[in-house]
Amino acid sequence: MNKMILLVEDNPDDEALTLRAVRKHMPYRIVVARDGAEALDFLFGTGRFADRDTSVSPLLVLLDLKLPKVNGLEVLRRMRGDARTRMIPVVVFTSSTEEQDISDSYNLGANSYIRKPVDYNQFCSDMKQVMTYWLSVNQLPPQRNCCAD
Repeated sequence: MNKMILLVEDNPDDEALTLRAVRKHMPYRIVVARDGAEALDFLFGTGRFADRDTSVSPLLVLLDLKLPKVNGLEVLRRMRGDARTRMIPVVVFTSSTEEQDISDSYNLGANSYIRKPVDYNQFCSDMKQVMTYWLSVNQLPPQRNCCAD
């Protein structure tokens, strides 16, 4: 079984916090994309990830919205528009409290929207709950070794 999470995060402090919190609770490989273009390259096996085996998909994508190059909403739109990535659970994990961002995220197919807590202990607690639910409690679809639309 694939044991990989894709973290899409451009803030080095939030990246470090998230990595620490996830690794504390789940023994999964974490791939970090620091902008939306890098996330799309990883997901679709393009750019510097052209030789990646795209039949192995992340079990979960933790997606920030405010990203350089390609924003998180566009990453989500492209993921949901392609059969290879449509079923991957996406948790929007962002500091935005904008109602429009929340609505847009769900309209584009986000599975969850979580505002990043400022408090370190709350951040770790929230991340533990996210990981436990999405990777232990929730029933994920079977891995698909398939094709584009």
